[in-house]
Amino acid sequence: AMAAPRRPNGGGLRKAPHDGRLEEINKEFLCDPKFSNEKDLEEKLAVFKEKYMEFDLNNQGEIDLMSVKRMMEKLGAPKTHLELKKMISEVTGGVSDTISYQDFVNVMLGKRSAVLKLVMMFEGKANESNPKPSGPPPERDIASLP
Repeated sequence: AMAAPRRPNGGGLRKAPHDGRLEEINKEFLCDPKFSNEKDLEEKLAVFKEKYMEFDLNNQGEIDLMSVKRMMEKLGAPKTHLELKKMISEVTGGVSDTISYQDFVNVMLGKRSAVLKLVMMFEGKANESNPKPSGPPPERDIASLP
C-alpha cells in the first residue's frame, strides 16, 4: 500500500510559515550598512513584518493583487484593477506582479513615496486610537452650500 504523505510540521500550533523567513530578512536589513542610520530600525522592521503578514498572503508568502485589493478595501480605499497593478509595479519596479517582503521593506524605508507606503502610514495614524468625535455630525459650512 502507498504510504500516506507525511504532513509537514506535525499539525502543531500553526505559526505562519513566513514568520521565520521574514525574521531572517529583518536581520539582513539590520546588518545592511545602507540602513545603519535609520532611527528605530528594529522596531520599524517588527511593525513591517506584522503589517506584511496582515496582508492576506498567497501561499508563496508574497502579496499578490488580490491581497492588495482586499487590504485597500479594508482600509476603505478600494482601487481599480489598474490602480492596484500600478501600486504593485511601483513597489516591485515592474519586475514582478507580487510584492515580496524585501520589496515591501525597501519601499517602507526608501525615500520614494509609493502609494502603498502612504496607505501604511495612513493606517498607522488611523490606528493611533484617536477618540471618535461624539455628538451630532458637524454642520456643513456655508461655503459648501449651493
